[in-house]
Amino acid sequence: MNITTDPNLWAICGLVFLLGLLIGVFLTAGGRKKWKTRYNGEVERRRELEKAHAEREKEWRERDSLRAAAIKDPREPGDGEVRSL
Repeated sequence: MNITTDPNLWAICGLVFLLGLLIGVFLTAGGRKKWKTRYNGEVERRRELEKAHAEREKEWRERDSLRAAAIKDPREPGDGEVRSL
């Protein structure tokens, strides 16, 4: 028997193909709403994180400016010691 003319081989290949289709259908059943919900949740979470980061960035910039101002004035009042970085 030749592989291309063996009817049993074609039947097995057809059944494996149908089994693959069925498994694929069952795995993706109801997935449309699920992935949209997850995607929208991720988008919302990203927006919240970006907003929190922007608020923190303002605080970081303010600290940096205060640090730079403190470094420009090397002497503390009433303190005879010179300070550096």
